[in-house]
Amino acid sequence: MGAPDFGLRPSTITLPEIPRSRRPAHGTPPGRRRADRQPKVVDHRVRRGVRRFLTLLCLLPLILILARQAPNVWHAPLIAGYGFLVLFVTVLLLYVAYVHYEDPSEGTLTRRPKDLSEFPPLTANPRVSFLVAVKDEVDEIETCVRSIVDSDYDNLEVIVIDDGSTDGTTEILARLTDELGIVALSLEKNVGKKNALVLGARRATGDILAFSDSDCYLAPDALGRCVEALVRHPELGAVSGHARASNADESFFTRTQDVWYEGQFRVAKAAEAVFGTVTCVSGPLAVFRREAIYNYLPAWAGDRFLGGEFRFATDRQLTGYVLCQKWTGRQLKDQHAGSPFVTGEDHPERRWRVGYVESAKVWTTVPAATRPFFKQQVRWKKSFIRNLFFTGRYMWRRGVGPALLYYGHALWVVLAPVMAVRHLVWAPLNGLWFLTLLYLCGILLKGTAWGIAFKLDNRSSLRWRYRPFMSLISSLLLAWLLPYSLLTIRRGVWSRGAR
Repeated sequence: MGAPDFGLRPSTITLPEIPRSRRPAHGTPPGRRRADRQPKVVDHRVRRGVRRFLTLLCLLPLILILARQAPNVWHAPLIAGYGFLVLFVTVLLLYVAYVHYEDPSEGTLTRRPKDLSEFPPLTANPRVSFLVAVKDEVDEIETCVRSIVDSDYDNLEVIVIDDGSTDGTTEILARLTDELGIVALSLEKNVGKKNALVLGARRATGDILAFSDSDCYLAPDALGRCVEALVRHPELGAVSGHARASNADESFFTRTQDVWYEGQFRVAKAAEAVFGTVTCVSGPLAVFRREAIYNYLPAWAGDRFLGGEFRFATDRQLTGYVLCQKWTGRQLKDQHAGSPFVTGEDHPERRWRVGYVESAKVWTTVPAATRPFFKQQVRWKKSFIRNLFFTGRYMWRRGVGPALLYYGHALWVVLAPVMAVRHLVWAPLNGLWFLTLLYLCGILLKGTAWGIAFKLDNRSSLRWRYRPFMSLISSLLLAWLLPYSLLTIRRGVWSRGAR
């Protein structure tokens, strides 16, 4: 990929170097770093034994249902098999997440690759380049930037790329540049989020590249915990933080999404992290080792699918380059051999692991209205489809556990529209209302299981009751978006709005 200037205003690119952020007076003292936190000393065998017993006890009702339904799979493999698969993967996720997950920022993981010498260690206090791309986020961007600058990790540079904003965001960034010492790259022409972030990466000097969405804000120790995980575990090429809804109290709809976010991270990502194969380092807080992604940024920015440019930011796709570069990395680099991202630094293709840091908290604005919610879901469905044709080709190479989680989830998503049509359209038209009722009961059962998991982690909260409603929304409404997303997959816009 060449090096187009994208219409950068001269005033934003004449700085001789990217200055380190100056913290406001009310922030955490700059001297406080990751090293101040001591790792927890625990007997992992005792703790895991207790967790295994309690988890199996909680899952016993679902296990008994699985045992009861197993014989029916052979008689009706499509219908009974689908329900069995959904419940089985749910039980598997919950068991693996609650019995085997370990936070990589709080101690050394017990599951690690045999040949650790393949992965070069980071320094004790590596430089971090934090990049945020923004377009028309005048109400959110200052909170986002201040939360990053106010991080308790001090070896940090912050680069914000303004991708052609017209709502006053540019003026806010100019003020924050003077006040906080960040770098603001202002693009005169909108180039899309991926291209904006890649442009920022060209200016980045860090050994670690961190990303966040422009409507998010971080806990003070979130970045430091992610860095801690990467320093302790050189085999980790990337880690994801733990996101919740910042506007959860706004409505029933936002509270429902907040509970859903908790489960997607605490259960789904935790289960994947046990195998080192988190398949989506999510946008609210995504932290990568430079050598794990730098050579593949031009492939990410210029990604094409079904004969056209794929414009979405695709957190899944960038994560896929980390997970799958051992088998496809050289080909991707050869396709962009003239890019400075390849010629300047040619990193070996490694079998990186990807983790999840539960203690790295970040909050994001979730859609409060149905229209932006469905637009968001369509974007995610399109990213899922595109990633299925990339990561899906290689995930079987990562082992049985990762393959079972990945392909089991993919099968559930692909078959969801078919099951919705059969149970919500075909069955009522043929008078099979009891079949529809069983389908709805299964949805509520799964949602209740996830809700109980939420309650175990948030004992003082009553929001677990919202989780079954999210399961209904997913099965009754969101399932229909998959075929629509496939038909409109080449249609895409730069959009972050949640209103």
